[in-house]
Amino acid sequence: MTKISGIAVIGDGGWGTTLAILLSKKGFDISLWSAFPEYASVVKTTRENVKFLPGVKIPAEIEVTGSLIEALKDRGLVVLATPSQFMRGVLNKLKSQDISDKRFVSVTKGIENGTLKRMSEVITECLGKQKLAVLSGPTIAHEVANLSPTSAVIASDDKELAKDAQEAFMTDRFRVYTSDDMLGVEIGGSIKNIIAIAAGALDGLGFGTNAKAALLTRGLVEIVRLGVAMGAKRETFYGLSGLGDLTTTCVSQYSRNRWLGEEIGKGKKFSDVLKETDMVVEGVATAKAAYDLAKKYNVEMPITTEIFKVLYENKDPKIAVHDLMTRSAKSEF
Repeated sequence: MTKISGIAVIGDGGWGTTLAILLSKKGFDISLWSAFPEYASVVKTTRENVKFLPGVKIPAEIEVTGSLIEALKDRGLVVLATPSQFMRGVLNKLKSQDISDKRFVSVTKGIENGTLKRMSEVITECLGKQKLAVLSGPTIAHEVANLSPTSAVIASDDKELAKDAQEAFMTDRFRVYTSDDMLGVEIGGSIKNIIAIAAGALDGLGFGTNAKAALLTRGLVEIVRLGVAMGAKRETFYGLSGLGDLTTTCVSQYSRNRWLGEEIGKGKKFSDVLKETDMVVEGVATAKAAYDLAKKYNVEMPITTEIFKVLYENKDPKIAVHDLMTRSAKSEF
């Protein structure tokens, strides 16, 4: 076994809940923290997260709580599963606790608006230099919860933490690889959500597999361009946190980002679609952050730009597709 015994999962969304269940079944002492104490009490009683992971039983061994003090007590590893735009607020609460003996794994995919910081950067800024890793990959929560074979990657500058976390998360249905490219893993896991919104829009517009294949291919080009410009390793984007995560998010029926795009493609208003779900659709905020990053690093990202315009400037998706298809002719590479 690893040097890890107790684990606190901070964030009771579908992914946080799924990982809490996975880790509990491996025999770890697990707590699952919710930002909403009243909802935590409901989940604790019913043993089901009906909002974010309906139909999946939460083991009785998992301590569901709205108290950070209770969640962190005697637990040396902290899994951060808070949506990206709320991460800083939760971290500010965390830093008031004794975290001197803690190690951290971020499983959140997104970029903070305004600061344009990745989650690892936000964590370091709020908590100071910590032993930190990031977990990402093609990991649809419902499929992991239902024991569908899944692979992911955990990246860290700390080799010992990467190996310990790899061993902690690994099961016969959840295979974990290691990487030292935290930047690349985070960028791949974040930007793919924008491409997934575009993929959903194509579905809503009734376009076929030719369009979807082109979108995934050129979307990956945009992810690579930005990631490399920021200092990531090119090969990272052809792995699980790049191509793998991109493919899953663009085709899965469970993908919130693809679903949102599909509804917009069908002609629904963006604001109305968001009202239909309690879940955070990470690609919405990331579209703005990526649009700003593209300008900052002088990187051409036409698909990202069009999704930004659809979401924030009310551009018609049909016109966005037309504008992408009629750009000036150029070499593929």
